[in-house]
Amino acid sequence: MDCDDCLEKLYAFLDQELTPGERNQVAGHLEGCTDCLDNVTFEERFLKVIRDCGTSDVAPAELRRRISERLRSDIPPTTA
Repeated sequence: MDCDDCLEKLYAFLDQELTPGERNQVAGHLEGCTDCLDNVTFEERFLKVIRDCGTSDVAPAELRRRISERLRSDIPPTTA
């Protein structure tokens, strides 16, 4: 596997969407390629920040209830 192949599979690797064989190929490449390993490390950190953003914000129960009711109704939403 070369760097282009590794980078092409980077997000699938991080999301654990590769077959075991593909995952082993990428992992093997990363053991010997500091450039690709740096990319993976950066992307892992980036994805962690993205996942951690917004997890502390929860809409109030009343707002969630109103949204749920509106989505289930046949009445089109108003701007008011």
